[in-house]
Amino acid sequence: MNYMISLIVLLIDQLTKILVLKYLKSIGSLPIIKNIIHFTYVENRGAAFGILQNQRLFFIIITFIVVGFIVFYFHKKDYYPKPMMIGLSLIVGGAIGNLIDRILYGFVVDFIDFRVWPVFNMADSAIVIGQILIVYVILKYDVLDQREI
Repeated sequence: MNYMISLIVLLIDQLTKILVLKYLKSIGSLPIIKNIIHFTYVENRGAAFGILQNQRLFFIIITFIVVGFIVFYFHKKDYYPKPMMIGLSLIVGGAIGNLIDRILYGFVVDFIDFRVWPVFNMADSAIVIGQILIVYVILKYDVLDQREI
């Protein structure tokens, strides 16, 4: 199931980015609900909030390390709390989605624009939701104190 979640996230992310490149790039921005949510084409050459601009190789290497660690973690033990596995699966799918962009285009395609927050994409959403689930597990199950995990 873990890899299926990652694959679904990856496919949704890449499909939306293909559509954005095909239809939105040329027009720039499309209001969905004016002044609330727009689809706005952005080429993000950095990380979250545009930090560390033009560090493509660094992000590619870090992504391989993080995804490799998570895949290793998937196989380390048979049981983890379900929210932990879902969270890690979301992170893997989102990280690979943004990795593909960096390799193919040299930047990450962002397009979801709430006007009060930096523009982001489906992969970013999956990564954030995954992180929230992991924090939830750490707080609820006290995973850090369980030596066997």
